[in-house]
Amino acid sequence: MTDKNSSYLTETITKLMEIEYDFSGEISRLAGENENYLIKKDDGTCFVLKLADDNTTAGMIEIEHLAVDQLINAKLPIRLPRVILTRTGSVQARLMTKDRKEIRGRLLEFVKGKAWCQALPATNELLENLGTIIAQMNMDMSFIVHPDSKRTHHWDLARADQHRSKIYLIDSLEKRQILEWVFHLYAAIVRPLFESLPKSLIHGDINDDNVLVSDERVVGILDFGDCLTNPTVCDLAIALAYHTLDEDNPLEAAATIIGAYHKIRPLSIDEMMAIFPLMCARLAVSVIISAQRKKIDPTMENWFVSEKRAWKKLEVLSTTGPAQAAIILASKTNLEPFENRGASVTELLKNRQRLIAPSVSPSYDKPLKFLKGKGQYLYDYNGRPFLDLYNNVCHVGHCHPKVVQAGQKQMARLNTNTRYLYDGLTQYAQKLCDTLPRELDTCFFVNSGSEANELALRIARVYTHQKDMLVVENAFHGHTSSMIDISPYKFMGQGGKGEPEPWVHVVPVPDGYRGKFKGRGEDTGKAYGNEVGEILKNIPKPIAGFITESLLSCGGQVIPPHGYFKTAFKHVRDAGGLCIADEIQAGFGRVGSHFWAFELQSVVPDIVVMGKPIGNGHPMSAVVTRKEIADSFANGMEFFATFGGNPVSCAIGMAVLDVIKDEGLQGHAKQVGARMLEGLNGLKNKHDIIGDVRGIGLFIGIELIKDKSTLAPATRKAAEMVNRLKNRGILLGTDGPFNNVIKIKPPMVITKEDADMFIRVFDDALSNMKNAG
Repeated sequence: MTDKNSSYLTETITKLMEIEYDFSGEISRLAGENENYLIKKDDGTCFVLKLADDNTTAGMIEIEHLAVDQLINAKLPIRLPRVILTRTGSVQARLMTKDRKEIRGRLLEFVKGKAWCQALPATNELLENLGTIIAQMNMDMSFIVHPDSKRTHHWDLARADQHRSKIYLIDSLEKRQILEWVFHLYAAIVRPLFESLPKSLIHGDINDDNVLVSDERVVGILDFGDCLTNPTVCDLAIALAYHTLDEDNPLEAAATIIGAYHKIRPLSIDEMMAIFPLMCARLAVSVIISAQRKKIDPTMENWFVSEKRAWKKLEVLSTTGPAQAAIILASKTNLEPFENRGASVTELLKNRQRLIAPSVSPSYDKPLKFLKGKGQYLYDYNGRPFLDLYNNVCHVGHCHPKVVQAGQKQMARLNTNTRYLYDGLTQYAQKLCDTLPRELDTCFFVNSGSEANELALRIARVYTHQKDMLVVENAFHGHTSSMIDISPYKFMGQGGKGEPEPWVHVVPVPDGYRGKFKGRGEDTGKAYGNEVGEILKNIPKPIAGFITESLLSCGGQVIPPHGYFKTAFKHVRDAGGLCIADEIQAGFGRVGSHFWAFELQSVVPDIVVMGKPIGNGHPMSAVVTRKEIADSFANGMEFFATFGGNPVSCAIGMAVLDVIKDEGLQGHAKQVGARMLEGLNGLKNKHDIIGDVRGIGLFIGIELIKDKSTLAPATRKAAEMVNRLKNRGILLGTDGPFNNVIKIKPPMVITKEDADMFIRVFDDALSNMKNAG
């Protein structure tokens, strides 16, 4: 501010004070982001004038002074900034300036004391007293109800993730990683708890400048201008974030404050779980707002008073697991978060090696032990959340409450088998058929994708009286003996025979990126489809069928080019075979534009196989076909699967279909998938290692290569990237014939914020890996 502007403002404030309060005095601006001025009379008496900006409403001012009056009336042992009324008895003073601009302000009593940040180090006695005062404030302010308290502002901790998209403002890669970690914790731990957390009017900014101390006691609380309705625990978390900034052991100091708070206002276990990520989020918001302000005016030192200290503390806190933090923070209460974590990862690995067959292998270079799942997140032994972009089994989100409730309710009532009559079987069959083309009207229910594909193979052979099958190169259809025989992914892979059985005929992957007919544009699909016809010409007898994934997952997240299935299916049917669509990986709305992936190419298979997402983690699967085909299978040999189509499975299956419809997950997959693909294609233009980005909806593949001319696969880099991202809290896997394709098949409930976070982290990880060599 120039001397001229400063002089003009001083004159304006003097005039306002004289007109509205009948006195004035020496005027000086106080530190901080708001326009607060110290008014010192000739006799030494001090007051604070708070000027209101254009966004400050009358309701906000009412709330601020309701809070102060409530605490004064509650006789808390602290001093508070009581409002001084104008000569006419108004809370707010007003003055119209010469340039027709209205100045608004209110005068407050000056509260004496030394700011907490100027009275360090804090003793245990002072820490405990702070916890007691905050608890008493929260209890007393909970009685205040005002319609304007349900507001928000840029410091609102219940909306801290409004700043997540601004992480790019931070230049340092290491610091961006810390902020991504903080907002990841916030989204995965705090957000799901918000509905259960008690809410009330809170102070909203109990920082170490707004708390005054003397003689090891809190003697005053300042600045109620950020009051709003929030989860009550946010007030405590904000105070903890700031009042432990200079502590060598911040979590232990915070535990002392929490212990005292808990004695006055007992915390719930959910509130305790939320405190650590809320503390970190407040500091993250602080440094991001500082970065924004530096773009505006880097000379305003008052705007950055906590920035360096906040970064230092975030660096320390980011090395702490949420479970460890919660246990420490609760150590002086009667709460026990994470009390039943079971065996450690090391112990569990030893037990696995002793008891479980070695061919059943865990993922990642350092395996993870998960304690629970919720929505798009899995939570490990250390309480750390992982964004699951890999496990398409929990289709509508891990442990979706409606699916869980449906299974529990039916399990408590009846679970039997299909030899008996119950409504659920036919109700579910009808619901499932309603999602399919009308020709597909008859169901079989079994327990796994392998079992369902096995059944589809049997049905095709019975109907056609033939044995031979066409399969796609690199395809996987299950782990039973006959499924291994029709899965090139297995019989051509490590431990496999290396060649197909005589009755198995392999057709090329319809890969538009590195396949035989790449680069043919609109004719690519037809060319691959006609290749199926050429292979059929060399088979001297009719075939039983052609089994193919509608989108090829293990083959490398390949999206068959348009026209492929229409052409291939015609050749297969002309050869007497049935067309079997394996929708185990891609079905149930994942592609976004359609419920089933085969619908992308305007074809109707003879048999559709479903699994994985069908039960959201419950072991079930289905085969749906035309009635005439199903009737041919009723040749005298009864088909019976003990658990297939049982009442509990049917209840769960119906709940999954209901959730997909009620929550609009198919359309959601289309929107979020498009956003993710757009971001990934942007990275493809930036990072040469990305050879191809392909996908539709939430079925996406990222192929990593060494060279854009040879397309040499970057297999080692792909594995390294998956582990790097795992360390950043994102679960992915690799597949494809060279294991160089990162596959994305997340629960359908991931958000656009999750997609954006993945793109940012993936971008940083690619840059980091490139710099590391």
